[in-house]
Amino acid sequence: MTTANIHAPLGAVTVLRVVDAVANVKTAIVEWYVARETRKVLAQLTDAQLRDIGLDRSDIAKF
Repeated sequence: MTTANIHAPLGAVTVLRVVDAVANVKTAIVEWYVARETRKVLAQLTDAQLRDIGLDRSDIAKF
């Protein structure tokens, strides 16, 4: 009869943490880029266009 090792080896845990950290950094970069692009597009709109969508210039920085 064999018994299963229920504990992950130390190397596997380290690799998982590194992969999670890289994934978190990637997610943060993508979110920053999307917000940056949103701000750029909104900044190009006229005040009248911003009012049409319920925003004003001060709202752009919130994105």
